Amino acid sequence: MPSSSDSPRGSSRGKRAAERPPSRLRLKRKAHPPEAAPPPVPDETTPAPAATTRMPVTEPTAAPTSAPTPEPAYEPAPEQSPEPTAEPGAASAASPRAADATEQTEPTERDETVPDGPRRSLLAFWFGVLLLGAAALGWSALSGALSDIPAVADTGTAPGWVDGVGAAAVVTALSWLLATRTAGRALVSAGLALVLAVASLLVGGRVLPTGAAVMTCVVGSVYAVMVTVPAVTGWKAMREALIAALVAAVTAFAAVGFEPTVAIERFEIVSLLLALVLVLAIVYRLGAGLHGLGRRGMIVVAIGLGVLFATLAYAELLRRYGAQSFVSSVLDFADWTSARIGAFPRPLVVLLGIPALVWGTHVRARRRQGWWFCAFGVAATVPLATGLVSPDTSYLEAGLRAAYSLVLGLLIGWLVIRADLALTGPKGRGGRRAEEAGPHRPEPRRFAEL
Repeated sequence: MPSSSDSPRGSSRGKRAAERPPSRLRLKRKAHPPEAAPPPVPDETTPAPAATTRMPVTEPTAAPTSAPTPEPAYEPAPEQSPEPTAEPGAASAASPRAADATEQTEPTERDETVPDGPRRSLLAFWFGVLLLGAAALGWSALSGALSDIPAVADTGTAPGWVDGVGAAAVVTALSWLLATRTAGRALVSAGLALVLAVASLLVGGRVLPTGAAVMTCVVGSVYAVMVTVPAVTGWKAMREALIAALVAAVTAFAAVGFEPTVAIERFEIVSLLLALVLVLAIVYRLGAGLHGLGRRGMIVVAIGLGVLFATLAYAELLRRYGAQSFVSSVLDFADWTSARIGAFPRPLVVLLGIPALVWGTHVRARRRQGWWFCAFGVAATVPLATGLVSPDTSYLEAGLRAAYSLVLGLLIGWLVIRADLALTGPKGRGGRRAEEAGPHRPEPRRFAEL
């Protein structure tokens, strides 16, 4: 007959040993460490049966008769007695967790105090270079505009080398800022820009100054788009478009400082295509590739590319192969408008460039694909940067043209934002205010690395 140890259920002796309550000696040994450091909570939470186990010990008369009975009568008490020993263990187990939590929160607090972006001294130095270059270009432009006045021509004429030095300083600073913003090698980019600018000033000719002017327009136009930050509201989106236009205006003076010899149509097309290729290469990384666009993003990008190339191709075909009567009527309308208000706005800036910047910065506050919409902002920054290259354009006419284009483009961009919110945003003014006050997609600061 098989023994109980050979049965599949195990030995009954082992079961009885497992079910047997521990002796009082073990209970005292286990309860001894909590008594050394008794917590206040276990005494309050001990159950009533544990208190009744002490009653027979305190009564002297019931000791002989109740001595054999307390052990089986109060056997459940040892099962509840390990509770005080478990609570100090839980407290000790919770203490390292709390310590780990404090250790994890300390680095985050330190990270928040770390300045986001380059050092302030380095940033102040390059902004000083940019401001000095812009001041030199402004002095040269002002003295050239007021050269007809004899009093100004005798005292306030700027030297001939001021505009070249100012242009070199501006393009070097813009190259450093763009490389810093896009996580590139800032010193290498600034050094190459400085070498090309100085070589164009020293050697002269037609090729090097023209190449330096193209480089200036491309770098300044792309940085004007990259310097923008997400905008939660439509007014903040308009502010970002104005900041981009200001950077493009400084770039325009720097491009003129190199005194290029160009055909204006080819110069604008080459600058626009190079800037578009560069900004799309940067946005491909910032916008998480093409798979981050989505269906609506793909449609919008396709429409933007279609409008851009259709405008350029149509203008070129109209200039070369258009009917003379139609071309003359278009030019007559532009001349009539310029005679009435001083300038004619740029269609590409009004219809594509500024609305793309306004809507793109607004979308970037919610989705990363807004970077793809901002990429078409070079359709506004490049024409603004090349607005002074043409020798037939005066400063007043270029300024009025930029102002009219900005006003009309901002109006169209605001309408696009309203239409987008009406179709995809929350309904009602209260819902829009709550959505604006809620958390949005974070981005680094304006001059920090993206």
